[in-house]
Formats: sequence, C-alpha cells, structure tokens
Amino acid sequence: MSDDSTTQRLLFPGIFHKPVIARFDQREGSSDGGALLLKAADRHYGLVAGLASCLREERQAGKVDHSLRELVGQRVFSIACGYADTNDSARLAGDPIYKLLLDRDPVEGRDLASQPTLSRFENRVGIKELYGLGEFLADSVIRRHAKRLRHRAHCVTLDLDPTDDPTHGAQQLSFFNGHYDTWCYLPVMGFVSFNDEAEQYLCAAVLRPGNVTAAVGAVAMLRRLVGMIRHHLPGVRIRVRLDGGFAHPAQPKLEYVVAMAKNAVLKRVAETGMRRARQLSQRSGKTEHIYGEVRYKAGKWPGLRRVIIKAEVVRAVDKDPKDNPRFVITNMKQSPQWIYEHVYCQRGDVENRIKELHDLEIDRTSCTSFWANQFRVLLTAAAYVLMQELRLRAAGTACARAQVAMLRERLLKLGARVLVSVRRVVVHLPASFPFLPAFRCVALALGSATG
Repeated sequence: MSDDSTTQRLLFPGIFHKPVIARFDQREGSSDGGALLLKAADRHYGLVAGLASCLREERQAGKVDHSLRELVGQRVFSIACGYADTNDSARLAGDPIYKLLLDRDPVEGRDLASQPTLSRFENRVGIKELYGLGEFLADSVIRRHAKRLRHRAHCVTLDLDPTDDPTHGAQQLSFFNGHYDTWCYLPVMGFVSFNDEAEQYLCAAVLRPGNVTAAVGAVAMLRRLVGMIRHHLPGVRIRVRLDGGFAHPAQPKLEYVVAMAKNAVLKRVAETGMRRARQLSQRSGKTEHIYGEVRYKAGKWPGLRRVIIKAEVVRAVDKDPKDNPRFVITNMKQSPQWIYEHVYCQRGDVENRIKELHDLEIDRTSCTSFWANQFRVLLTAAAYVLMQELRLRAAGTACARAQVAMLRERLLKLGARVLVSVRRVVVHLPASFPFLPAFRCVALALGSATG
C-alpha cells in the first residue's frame, strides 16, 4: 500500500493542537492480540485438533492448502473474537495473529483460507461426522472438568434449555413456531455444573427444526451425557434440572427437578395455599408465597410422584395482585422451599449462558443446508467453551464474572504488532492496557511464564 493512498490515511486538522494523521499501514499489526489466550486455552481441551479428527478428509492431497485442523481452528478462533461469518475471512486471512494461532509464520506465512474455501468446508460435513463432533465436544468438556476437580465431584447437575433461532431465508427445516411467533430453528443447549459452582459449562448444542416440541431429543441427549459423566466421575450423584415442556427423566438413579405446566387438578390442589398467600399479600402489600407438596399421578405416569407447590401472589406497582401458582416434579427428599429456592431457581442462570451464546451469534445459521447450520452451531459452541475457560482462569480478577462479550473486549481486542526474528516471535501489546492484571493472571493460569 502506498503512503500517499487517501483510502489508507485520515487527516484530523484543526481538532488537536497539532495536525494528526492516521495511517493504516501497519502490515504486522492486528486488532486481536489477546487471541493468544485462546490458543493457550485450547491446549487444555485439544478442541481444535479433536474436532478436526472427527472429519473425513476427502480432498486430493496435492490440492490441499489448508488442513482440516487449520479450517476448524480458523473458524473457532474467529468466532470467539466476534467474526461469525465466513465472509470475515476476506479481512482476516492475512492477519498475523490468526496465522500465528494456526502455526503459520505470522509475517511470511501463507494467508489463511478464503470465504469460498470455508463455505465449501462447512457444507461438506455429513450427519455421522456431526454426531462425532457433538460426542467429542461433550466428552472433552466433562473430561476437562473431571480432571480439574481431580475426579472428586460429589454432585453434577445437568440443565437442558431450548432457545429460538429466527431464520430469514430458505434454510432447510425452518418452520413457523407459534410460541415465538416467527420462522425459526429451535436448538437445545446442554449445560453441566459441578458441586456448588455457579458456572454452567456448555457441553451440548443440537439444532432442531422450528416446529418441534421442547422434549424432542431431550431423553437421548440426557442418556449420552449421563453415560459420559458416569464414565469420568464414577459414583457421582447426578441431578437433572429442566424447565416445563421436557420429557421426564427416564434414567435410573437420577435426582430430577422438572417444572410442570398448570392444569385444573393441580390448581385445585393449590387453592388452599393460594388463599393463604392472598391473605399474607393483602396484609403486607407485597408479593408473598408459601410452599406445599402433593403426591400426584398424571395419565401416563407409572405411579404417584412428588409435586412441589409454590403458591404465590405477585404484586407490582399500579397493577392488581396476580395469582402465580408454580409446580415442580421431583424425587428429592428435602423440604419444598429448599428444593425450589436452592435447586430449581438456580437454573435461571442458564438464561444468561443462552444470552452469551447469542452474543457469539450461535444463531447465525444462514446456510441453506440444515446440516451446515448444525456444524456452525457446534463451531460456535467450541468457541464458547474456550471463552468459558478464560473466565474460569480469570477468577479473582476484574473479569471473573464478565459476560462473554465483555470478556472479549477486555482480553482479546488488543492492538498488537508482531515481529519475527530467526529465534522467536515477539507480540508487542499496549503498555497502557487497563486490564493487564487480569490478562496476566489468565495467561499464567493457562501455562505461560514470566520473563
């Protein structure tokens, strides 16, 4: 690029005390210098290499410029940094940091894959390969945290939650969903949490047609995840926590807490508690609730089950009091209040994980092929797993509870200059970086050293 190119230079006359010229001529520069952390995080999972190993190489060896591992890594790392589309590769193919992440010389190495190459890559993945990718992702997450906890977890909680993925084109298996009032897919996400930890770790992401019910595929997913947990953590207590609409757990020796939709019988049973809640709310002028329980059998159930009842009256400013009875099926033995408040309500944090996945644009399912869109979902899930690893390593810093979008802005979006010599690669990062303590803490936790 020539120095006198007006498209690569901006002038700011009359704004500062001296004329300022901004030149876009730093060939060894990158705006994603902190992405080095992603490479360090991937070393603990082996996600990029493992996902690539699930794919079949059907290209002619003499015509391959980009290996499957490089293609998977390019997509996973770029998605984590906020570039969800393959179109972004046109701007990132020559970025020195991304070339460094994929073990190429950051300055002299060949450019990364182009948009057409990545699009062909996404659209060639078959159903069996996708199944293997999903299995590997789930197993690697569970194995990683079992190792982190030294195989001493006493309780593992599984959460499944669907979300809407609106579609705006001719995507296969996109249907109108009356609940969300839009044409969409209806993917379901699986999360696993350990002991009393607050974080729910993504371990499964399955794209589904937009007209399915919440329960479709849930039992099969639970069986696979439970089998992996028992393999890596033998004897651990497993708890399944689900919202309404899911099938009831069919696996033996599982604790479960599952929301249940209201019906006339349960509302009639809850009426005694509701009368008491109305009296309390009327006296206090605030939202009030009380807990109860009943043994209940629905039509197809093999026997009576314990149903927790939360009889609640909700009050809001300038609104009439509103009855809000809630019902939860469980086989746990603790008190109704403890089960509802300390077990079931904690699944509400899964909504924050779903929002983070949307921040990573897991809903960018714009391919025509349904299976290509499923592949995109899995690549985004892998990127999210790496971001969760960064947040885990940021414990005790200003980034410890940051949302993924904020974590990306604080740790990954760093202006960098890359210099290569015969002996080493030096990445120059800004000295005035405000989150340097958090960056240093994460880097050291992921295996870097001072020097």
